[in-house]
Order: sequence, then structure tokens, then C-alpha cells
Amino acid sequence: MKLRKIFIGLSVVLLVVACKTNPFTGQKNLNFVSNDQLFPASFAQYDQFLGEAEVVRGTEDAQMVKNLGQDIVNAAERYLNANGYQGFMSDFEWEFNLVKDEQVNAFAMPGGKVVVYTGIIDIAKTKTGLATVMAHEIAHALADHGAQRISAAQLQQLGGVAGSIALSGKSEQTQQIFAQAYGLGTTVGVMLPFSRSHEAEADRIGLTLMAIAGYDPDEAAKLWRRMQAEGGQAPPEFLSTHPSNETRINNLEKWAPEAKAEARKYGVTSFK
Repeated sequence: MKLRKIFIGLSVVLLVVACKTNPFTGQKNLNFVSNDQLFPASFAQYDQFLGEAEVVRGTEDAQMVKNLGQDIVNAAERYLNANGYQGFMSDFEWEFNLVKDEQVNAFAMPGGKVVVYTGIIDIAKTKTGLATVMAHEIAHALADHGAQRISAAQLQQLGGVAGSIALSGKSEQTQQIFAQAYGLGTTVGVMLPFSRSHEAEADRIGLTLMAIAGYDPDEAAKLWRRMQAEGGQAPPEFLSTHPSNETRINNLEKWAPEAKAEARKYGVTSFK
């Protein structure tokens, strides 16, 4: 508990000087990595990944991925412009690619580079199911979750260094106990919940974006029920970077009506 307080105390100090407002939640988040620093490296890593992966081109599924991605980005732009965040995506270079891989997965990199693996297509089943996946990944990019995680990791390292300096006069055994306790405490008590909060936030933002784009947010919970049926034994939620399937499904069902209400503000009265 004491280590957690030290870590949170350092976070509060840095939040005063290094924070950025999330346009979808209105909350200020720890972020001392600028787009100018992060995006070029992200784009280079993405290009390297594509150079080593089997990118699917010219197929109906590949075009669906691109079309859905653009639909969601257009919805995000409508939302951002309507809420006083014109130009928020000016540094983003959106790109959507389908990669041949059995993994049931997709990911987004900072700056708008998105990959969908072919392994998730069958579980998505429908265009709306895939829109759920892509809206979630796009939400991660728009909410600057990559920069926040880098910032948090740097802060975690800073706390470890500070603790080591404070204990420099103590025995080697005491220093080892601190290092182990600090690593475990900040990972289970801070970093993993931090990651889970990002996943939940991306789910909620993603629901809103897919609804504004005209895709039924009620389908999101159905997708995750299929994912739950497909997956094996998951670790306990407190040891995971993601919410449990049940937590996620319950949240999606609870938030879907809110997403529909938000979409109606943009003239969306029916869903695909």
C-alpha cells in the first residue's frame, strides 16, 4: 500500500505538468510523450511490421476492413468537430490493413495505423461485428493510450530508481526485497488496472463511434459472447491487462443505450 501511495504521489506531481485532455471523456490523463515524438516511431514500426507480414490485398475482406475503418474515422471526426476539437486528428495518418494470421486479434498503433488479423473475421461474422473490433482499436489510438502507457512505464521506472536511491545505505537483501515488492505492487496494483481501464474506455468510446457511423452497438456484446465461447481459460481479472469477459459483456450491454442516444444527436435513427 505504501509503494502504491508513492507511485500515485509521483503520478499526481507529473499530472500537474504533463497531462492531456481526452476529448471523449473530458478527463485529463498522464501523457508526457508528444505526437511529434511518438508518431514517427510508430509509423516506422508499422511499416516494418507490414514488410514482414502477409498483407491481404484486393479481396472483399481487405476492402471491408478499409471501408469500416474510414467509416469509424469519419464518425470520430464528426464527434470531435461537434465538441470543439477541430483538428484533433491532424497529425494522424490513418491506415487499415488485413493481415493473414490465425490469431483472433487486431491492434492499433499510435497515430492511426490499424491491423486486423484474418483469424478474427469468422468470429466477427458480420460487418457490424468487425465494426465493433475496429471501433475499439481506433478508440485506443484516439484516446492516446499508447502514449499514456509509455508515460506510466517511465513513471514506474522513476519510482523504482527513487526507491533504490532511498535504500542505497541498506543491506543488499533489503534492496532486493524492495525491488521485488515494488515490481509486483506497481504491476498488480497500478499498471494492470491502468491497462484494464484503457480497455474499458476503448470499449465505451468505440460503442459511441460505431453508433455514430450507423452500426448497431447492441451487436458488441454479442461479439464478445462469441469471443468468450472461442477462448480458453482466462487468468483472474486482477492479473490481466483486460477486463474479464463477463465484466466486458455487462459493460457493453449497459453502455449500448448511451451510444445510441449519442448517435441520435448526429441524426442516426437506424442501424446497419
